[in-house]
Amino acid sequence: MSTKVSENKAFFNQLKKYYTLYTGGFVAFVVLLAIAEALGLPREYIGYAFLFATVALYATIGVMSRTADVSEYYVAGRRVPAVFNGMATGADWMSAASFIGMAGGLYLQGFDGLAFIMGWTGGYCLVAFLLAPYLRKFGQFTIPDFLGARYGGHLVRSIGVAAAILCSFTYVVAQIYGVGIITSRFTGVEFGVGVFLGLGGILVCSFLGGMRAVTWTQVAQYVILIVAYLIPVIWLSVKHTSVPIPQIVYGTVLEKVSAREEELIKDPREIEVRGLLKKKAEEAKARVDALPQSLEAAKAASAAKVAELKVANAPEDQIAAAAKVPATPEEAKKAWTAEANGLTARSAPPIKHAEPFYSAAADPAKAEAERDIKRRNFLALIFCLMLGTAALPHILMRYYTTPSVTEARRSVFWSLFCIFLLYFTAPALAVLVKFDIYTLIVGSKFAELPPWVAAWTKVDPSLLTITDLNADGIVQLAEIKLGQDIVVLATPAIAGMPYVITGLVAAGGLAAALSTADGLLLTISNALSHDLYYKMIDPTASTQRRVLISKVLLLFVALAAASVASQKPADILFLVSAAFSFAAAAFFPALVAGVFWKRANGPGAIAGMVAGLGVCFYYMATTQPWLRGMFGVTSPIADNLWLGIQPISAGIFGVPVGVVTLVVVSLLTKAPDAHTQELVEHVRYPDLKGDAKSLVHG
Repeated sequence: MSTKVSENKAFFNQLKKYYTLYTGGFVAFVVLLAIAEALGLPREYIGYAFLFATVALYATIGVMSRTADVSEYYVAGRRVPAVFNGMATGADWMSAASFIGMAGGLYLQGFDGLAFIMGWTGGYCLVAFLLAPYLRKFGQFTIPDFLGARYGGHLVRSIGVAAAILCSFTYVVAQIYGVGIITSRFTGVEFGVGVFLGLGGILVCSFLGGMRAVTWTQVAQYVILIVAYLIPVIWLSVKHTSVPIPQIVYGTVLEKVSAREEELIKDPREIEVRGLLKKKAEEAKARVDALPQSLEAAKAASAAKVAELKVANAPEDQIAAAAKVPATPEEAKKAWTAEANGLTARSAPPIKHAEPFYSAAADPAKAEAERDIKRRNFLALIFCLMLGTAALPHILMRYYTTPSVTEARRSVFWSLFCIFLLYFTAPALAVLVKFDIYTLIVGSKFAELPPWVAAWTKVDPSLLTITDLNADGIVQLAEIKLGQDIVVLATPAIAGMPYVITGLVAAGGLAAALSTADGLLLTISNALSHDLYYKMIDPTASTQRRVLISKVLLLFVALAAASVASQKPADILFLVSAAFSFAAAAFFPALVAGVFWKRANGPGAIAGMVAGLGVCFYYMATTQPWLRGMFGVTSPIADNLWLGIQPISAGIFGVPVGVVTLVVVSLLTKAPDAHTQELVEHVRYPDLKGDAKSLVHG
């Protein structure tokens, strides 16, 4: 034992040395690029340098960590120290949603956006108290492993594999979508091409070395993403408050934002633009009501406009935009309804950032009803994010990699600390950026808009458009259509920072997306190769065959996810949050009952997982616009909402159904056998002696 402790200590010291040198080298790299920019290095070269240098670094770690050993490939040899596992978990956890989308959500939603921070942070408390140490005591490789051993039989393992694939695939699509946004913005390639270019950076790590390569790459990625996130916020804090600690001083800027909001609510030009937007929304609704005749009229008008532009030798992009008309009445209804909803939202006065559950309704009864709905959705989202966090397979797998149960507990602490650094900063970033938008962009002349506006509009008009609706030549807030996915990435440009900071933030966003995508793809491929192929199809497969199959499956899953992401199915934050609802409904009741309730049995777990996930998926399919189109749902969304809860929080219905079903079916069927109850005892009490592998069956 003392020899093993000495080896672990030497390994830890070696890691500290390597990553200290790595961090110093990265800082020096940023400084050199800053000097090069001051000497006249073109901006595009700086962007290329950040993106390609960091991807090359991750690739190098992936190549150096390549392995065909099963233990190394699946759980990094179970020798990752707590501090480094905490950093890797932080990178695995802080995906494109945390890095790119969360501050943007806070920017657009104000106080209501804090549900993401409270839910995700609170979820790690559940991980620490309910699951991480017990799963590490169990050992093995995957979450379906635990379900198969605890509840017995291939059926529960199969359901676990299917649920892991569903929530992980939804999550990884969001990460690859984020990679596409970053790559296309900073290399100039088309979004779809950017998605597949970024995919190469994802595959080079997880494909070669599995969990071993992913772990050490994620530690390196955490360093980059946290530095990239903190520097712009500190810069803005110094700019606006002269204090380099934004987390404790941004309240003074929030007061200025609140005062500016009051001005914008009463500004006559803002009121005029909001009226124009409301009129456009009504016109879009009228087109929907007049289908299919309105579609024929739209096609005729489009043809006339295209002919006019061709005569005038207009640019191809203008002609293509004029020719863009829905092909069928169904497509027109979907597109025009979305347009009407977006215009209606923009026609409302700006939210009050610091006011909980803000409503602009003049009628007190209506305002209270709106606040009640917002309050319900706030609490429902926190619930889903907390339980989803505690049940996400790619996060729970990380605690299989530590040397011991004690290290698993310590690892949760370090995970929380690493995540805290970013989550404690996101509200400050949202407020500081909002102040710059409200004071530097709103009220400026259209002719003097900074270059970053045109650059982001080119990437994707849904991310940013600024249109002079009232033709006064001045930018009003209501004329800005800003997507939450660009707030963080555009922060350096909005604040007028050197371009090297823009490149740094892009590298940080890429690190966040790549790190999570690696972990998710590995979860899916491991579930298929280990739990499905090895445990259920060919238990005699050699270790080399198992690893090879995992790599091949990983490649196919990655390509499938990239194909879906290239279609831009939804914003990043929604896709990620949907994955949390799926994970909460499918896994949380079965995992917690598996650890803490001996009476829980296989039939109960199977019924609970199917019922919970089924209800969750049904609710999402009937209320989320993109999924509604896939399943042919035509009834109004409002008619399908239960208690006014948005589809992002579908898990609020799936989890209780899963819990009740698991308990009732378990009590009505035969109790688990003595062997299974012995496994529960072994997992629950770390002091008990015995090898988990000897207790595993199924």
